Amino acid sequence: MKLIAALLLTAVHAKVKPLQLRKTSGIKAVQAVDLGGGKKASGGYGQWAKDNAAANGIIIGAFKTAAADLMAQVSDSESDFDLKRNLLFFAFGGAYLGAFQYWYQVNIFKRIFTATERFTSQSMEKKLKDTEGLVQLAMQIALNLTILSCVYLPTFYLFKAVFFGDCGLASCFGDSWGTYRENFENDLPALLKCWGPADLVCFSVPLYLRIPIRHVVSFCWTIYFSIVQSKK
Repeated sequence: MKLIAALLLTAVHAKVKPLQLRKTSGIKAVQAVDLGGGKKASGGYGQWAKDNAAANGIIIGAFKTAAADLMAQVSDSESDFDLKRNLLFFAFGGAYLGAFQYWYQVNIFKRIFTATERFTSQSMEKKLKDTEGLVQLAMQIALNLTILSCVYLPTFYLFKAVFFGDCGLASCFGDSWGTYRENFENDLPALLKCWGPADLVCFSVPLYLRIPIRHVVSFCWTIYFSIVQSKK
């Protein structure tokens, strides 16, 4: 529960003061929103999300993942709603998908794969002739699938051990690593079948479409993964 509280506090670190409204031709309009730290924005949520991308990612990651698990649980008419399981996906979604995944895909990938912006903005015909862009596309897919296999899966099982296991933090690492290795043979093929094609699309489309497409695929994957985990 402390972990969940910490995630929520991080996500709302920007203190939003009450909106200052003024009348313009009889219509109330938003004049400014104080985002804290001297920042001001007039574009509502869109501008706030731009100025607080990390916090926005944590919020979306947490609630999207919890919503996917909720759908998975609702689809199972034979079982009652498991709040602890839903909180597990909420915490994992905020910490891994919202924070860590955003950090490496936006900050690290952008520095490593310098041809990304040019490649993704081109037509399909030009992309197929862009050797550097195609090489970097393949490298992004390979690196992301490696991270999903070697970081995403063991991190999820660590969260699951913390939430459901009767263990201290140190022993939870050992327990979760054992569970990860035990399930790896079944988890890996499913992960590659989903995220291999998805990454090919996500890393090829214009940058402004990358995150929305990834959210859609991630939502569907989480529903599947939640159902699988409920049977273990």
